[in-house]
Amino acid sequence: MVTSGLEGLIPGGTFYLRTFGCQMNEHDSERIHGLLSAEGWHRVERPEDADVLIYNTCSVREKADSRLLGNLGVARRLKAAGRTRAVVVAGCLAQSRRDTFLAEQPVVDVLVGPQSLDELGRRLREFLLTGRPGTACAGGTGGWSATLPRIRRPGPTAWVQIMTGCTNFCAYCIVPYVRGAESSRPAEDIVAEVRSLVADGVREVTLLGQNVNAYGKEAGFGGREEFPDLLGALDDVAGLCRVRFMTSHPKDMSPRLIEALGRYASVCEHVHLPVQSGNNRVLAAMGRGYTREDYLHLVGELRRSVPSLTLTTDLIVAFPGETEAEFRETLSLVEACDFDAAFTFIYSPRPGTRAAVLPDRVDRQTAERRVNELIALVQGQAAEKNRRLVGATLEVLVEGRNANGQGWGRTRGFKLVNFSGTAAAGERAMVEIGGATSAGLTGRRVPHGR
Repeated sequence: MVTSGLEGLIPGGTFYLRTFGCQMNEHDSERIHGLLSAEGWHRVERPEDADVLIYNTCSVREKADSRLLGNLGVARRLKAAGRTRAVVVAGCLAQSRRDTFLAEQPVVDVLVGPQSLDELGRRLREFLLTGRPGTACAGGTGGWSATLPRIRRPGPTAWVQIMTGCTNFCAYCIVPYVRGAESSRPAEDIVAEVRSLVADGVREVTLLGQNVNAYGKEAGFGGREEFPDLLGALDDVAGLCRVRFMTSHPKDMSPRLIEALGRYASVCEHVHLPVQSGNNRVLAAMGRGYTREDYLHLVGELRRSVPSLTLTTDLIVAFPGETEAEFRETLSLVEACDFDAAFTFIYSPRPGTRAAVLPDRVDRQTAERRVNELIALVQGQAAEKNRRLVGATLEVLVEGRNANGQGWGRTRGFKLVNFSGTAAAGERAMVEIGGATSAGLTGRRVPHGR
């Protein structure tokens, strides 16, 4: 039930939190949850039950903007009915549109950028006390949401932020403008956080950054470690079974890092390596910093170092000026790389980026045809690769049970597996694979050693 009276809101009210976008946003939402809970707020699962609605936003794709606007329509209705006292928009969209969004969307009361999440509680209290909307979109803790209290999603896996920001300035991408320059956390702080998570039952961590390969390389970094050194330090953490990381930039995938992937037992045989396009002119226009040939060579080196590698990627179609022949080069690169999965997108212009003003936009009908053709190719590859695993016995880190009562989890290669047989979250179960689709695997648990 929604509390009545301002005194019930400061602190001790209820909040609803909805997250859009990437894994870093999911991590940041865990910190928002922890921060507000430490101040006496209580999270609820339905917007209708909340005093405060919080939307942690993404601005990378136009679709995320549209989804937020739909949710703000609900917020407007609840606010008009007196069931909601405040609406907060946090995250990347808040940062990118900080100068205009409150005027454009008067239902919103507080804007908080991703580098200023530590300001959220104070700005919210100020609004509730004064009725004056507020914005916090700079400074804060220097960008480290990792320093805030946390309430993480339950289970044996956890996100760990190792750096923030990006300095690549790809032509289509808003992230450097909203997350700032690359900045790496001290390795000792990361290792200490991972040890604490392991003590809390975590068996797998995913290291997060806009470009994890650039860890420790920025001017002014106080440590001596680069990303391969950090992987080695985490490999020594007792009780930690698996280490994943995302996202990697191809231009920073060094020989030392490739060697580390094959060297450390805890580092999973999965790399997410966005390529975006298979055509050199488009890659140059995007500002990616590598060629088609560079990427194919890199994939070859990765597969030589880790023969069982699972390789996933991101792909953009209909970048301004992309011709049919250039799109066909993307298809041929996908065929050559034999990806296990891919996130596929139609280019969407982001205001303030270089690509937003480029001429020769690809029409919507052509863009949709291209992305559908690309999706069909990727899904066909994924289905065939998964079919090759039928009959194999794979290690699955159990994360829980699905709606059918089956256990579910992921392989070291990040394949989703649903299986029959008893298993508790956090166990490493050996599963004999009996079925496969493009989306995942099914099987049954078998005794270890079979």
